[in-house]
Amino acid sequence: MKLLLIDGHYYVYRSFFAIPNLSNSRGEPTNAIFGFTKTLRLMIKHLQPELGAVFWDEGMPERRVKLQPAYKETRKEMPLPMVPQLDFIQSKLTALLGFKNISLPNTEADDLMGCYAMAACKRKGMEVILATNDKDLYQLIGPCVKVYTTAKADLATPKDAFALLGEKEATAKWEVPPKMIGDVLALSGDSVDNIPGVAGLGRKTASGLIREFGGLDGLLANLDKVKSDKMRVKLIAARDQILDNRKMVELDCHMDLPLGIDDLKIQPDYAGLIQELEKCEFKSLLQEVKAEAEKVGSSEQVELKL
Repeated sequence: MKLLLIDGHYYVYRSFFAIPNLSNSRGEPTNAIFGFTKTLRLMIKHLQPELGAVFWDEGMPERRVKLQPAYKETRKEMPLPMVPQLDFIQSKLTALLGFKNISLPNTEADDLMGCYAMAACKRKGMEVILATNDKDLYQLIGPCVKVYTTAKADLATPKDAFALLGEKEATAKWEVPPKMIGDVLALSGDSVDNIPGVAGLGRKTASGLIREFGGLDGLLANLDKVKSDKMRVKLIAARDQILDNRKMVELDCHMDLPLGIDDLKIQPDYAGLIQELEKCEFKSLLQEVKAEAEKVGSSEQVELKL
């Protein structure tokens, strides 16, 4: 069984900015809706998952805000044309595409995705695919978990449409095994989330230090052995910040699941989806969905006769 876990806000934002100036005849913006629909349908085509869900941020965990009050403060306000589209995607579109929406108050999507990934990996024969660009989630990559990406930098050849990053690919990308990616982020920080790293220490240098000392604990226990005098002074001065950073990027994977894994069967509502896409006035996409609906309907009729 294959379980697809999707980072909802990431793909809504990506769709919004990738497809500018798309609206229907009533002047209602539809670019995020179009991109999100195309993206999720493409994931299903690429991966053929039986189970799936879309995860949403709903506030921020108290523990992270207490550790670093400025956490994510640098993020810009959501563009106004995106607001009604996000509401439509969450309230209607995701379900019509066949996926469950999952969120919890004061909880970030990556933590919930981690909970489902860890729970699924306890089941024999379950494969988990994380559709995300969240650096923290790369820590979960292992025998059961891979990350889905369409980024050109991650594709093996220019002709490839997507890639699944497993342990080998993630290690090549980060220059450390996935379980040590959190250690790297503790040193380098994450500007996207406003998590400050050690001054003048980039990801490549951080990865080198983590490899050399076998992890963050080994590095902090042997700061006197850091070859560069300048770097040693910086690391000593930033020790408390580094430890806080490590806690910040650690995923909370021990929450109870809001919905059971068996409740996440992907079941598109073609009639409802077609009706909504007609309101958006999508042409080629609408034709694709109608053709697929007819094909699925024909298959179901054959099965019933059998």
